Amino acid sequence: MDIKEILKHVDHTLLLQGSTWEEIKQICDDAMKYETASVCIPPCYVKQAAEYMGDRMAVCTVIGFPNGNVTTETKAFETKDALENGASEIDMVINIGWLKDKKYDLVENEIRKLKEICGDKILKVIIETCFLTDEEKIKMCEIVTNAGADYIKTSTGFGGAGATFDDIKLFAEHIGPNVKMKAAGGISSISDAETFLNLGADRLGTSRIVKIVKNEEATGY
Repeated sequence: MDIKEILKHVDHTLLLQGSTWEEIKQICDDAMKYETASVCIPPCYVKQAAEYMGDRMAVCTVIGFPNGNVTTETKAFETKDALENGASEIDMVINIGWLKDKKYDLVENEIRKLKEICGDKILKVIIETCFLTDEEKIKMCEIVTNAGADYIKTSTGFGGAGATFDDIKLFAEHIGPNVKMKAAGGISSISDAETFLNLGADRLGTSRIVKIVKNEEATGY
């Protein structure tokens, strides 16, 4: 697979707690240069990044991140605020405790509410697979599909483990036809990125792919 094709599927990501504007600006510059799908950045930088890049790059941000256990109203406010500031994609974290308690209606209604707020903007649902059983992952495929979200996403990158090939295979078997998949967390090589895409993932949440390409350019490889 051509590297440019891989980069088209990358949400170029920087979500570390200490991220500065200079670091975010570099993420934006790299995303525009290498033509990634989006930048995925903390909510406090959305307005600045959207103004800096204009219509040259989609801005994605995170809601209820990384734990997912703020109230639905809080997530709703965060989503509205992000969209008003110029975000065009929203990656929300589910309430994992509700899922564990089998409060499926609450989980689904929360996703549905945020999708209503997003309208034609993209909503991705982070289910944090490292904390879930296969049964819970399959249930979330059903819930995400029923709620009308655009993507199911594996991980925050802050939960102790990231995307696995097995999780994407499992998602592919159980999501509805209108739901796409995003693999995120721990994608550290071009080979892994290619495998995730070949398994059916449409987006990859990673910063390392761009770093690898930059390093190869710098060293002549």
